[in-house]
Amino acid sequence: MTEDPQAETAAVVERYGRFARDEAPGRSDLYAGWARGVVADPAVAAILARIPATRRQPPLVFAVTRMLGAPEEDFAAWAAWLRAHADRTVAEASARRLQTNEPMRCAVLLPALATVPGPIALLEVGASAGLCLYPDRYSYRYHSGDGVVALDPADGNSTVVLECEVTGDPPLRMPEVVWRAGIDLDPLDAADAGDRRFLTSLVWPGETGRTDRIAAALDIAAADPPLLRAGDASDPDVLHAAAALAPADATLVVTTPGVLPHIARAGRERLVEAVRRLDAVWITIDPPGLHEGWRPPVDPDAWGGFVLGRDGEALAAVDPLGSFVHWRAWRTGETDAAG
Repeated sequence: MTEDPQAETAAVVERYGRFARDEAPGRSDLYAGWARGVVADPAVAAILARIPATRRQPPLVFAVTRMLGAPEEDFAAWAAWLRAHADRTVAEASARRLQTNEPMRCAVLLPALATVPGPIALLEVGASAGLCLYPDRYSYRYHSGDGVVALDPADGNSTVVLECEVTGDPPLRMPEVVWRAGIDLDPLDAADAGDRRFLTSLVWPGETGRTDRIAAALDIAAADPPLLRAGDASDPDVLHAAAALAPADATLVVTTPGVLPHIARAGRERLVEAVRRLDAVWITIDPPGLHEGWRPPVDPDAWGGFVLGRDGEALAAVDPLGSFVHWRAWRTGETDAAG
């Protein structure tokens, strides 16, 4: 069946209007202005309607245009560039997907990893370029009312320093990662100039510090590349084949930091069931209302962030991009780690 161009253009207008109204304000004035411009310019909306619906999200399309050289100026300048590079933009956006790879997430993963006895074999679902597979290679500064807890790799301060606010009493110690691997539909190469530019272009204009942090983390990943496998981890065979490569003398830890909401429900349920069938610890960062399997039950309206979980146990309310940890679990994990 042929798609209706008018209906697709209307869908673009609706999506970009929602982005301009509900998502961009307070985070990126530039993106908010571009999105408002798309809503008001039928010709530009029609160009974006040529991109498949699953690949035309505003943060992805805007990132692709910036990667290709669009000026970070007002909507008129951006729209003029887009009209001159429409075919290239449509082709590139159609081949890309949102792959926000934020190493800051390691700051909220680390307290959960600290509950796991080492050594650890780390397997991430939705790994992108694998920047969240290096929690042992980054430096951390955890700020609380009692001061600052500083953690650094064994060989000294890292070029990536992650600042995180904490409350409660989370276990904080560097994990011993001896093997690292990831699964992604389209893995990115930290050493590839094009992939690096794409990942840094996914940082929204105005998000101070993120580009430099991601670039430094990409250098760490490029110097010691993880094992990255292309595939759909919601297929149990794909997940179990990757897990089978982990060394037998290490504790397998599977992480799903922020990826589950982006998987359709049926695939998400298959993935969760496949993870639970593994002899592995499962650590995830999820919206509190994503499912009802938390122990103890979580009230989405009162939780105060995403849920950092271990094997379904709700450990902490966290910022999904890593800026805070509000620890709410008992410290039993430390006993496990020490054993």
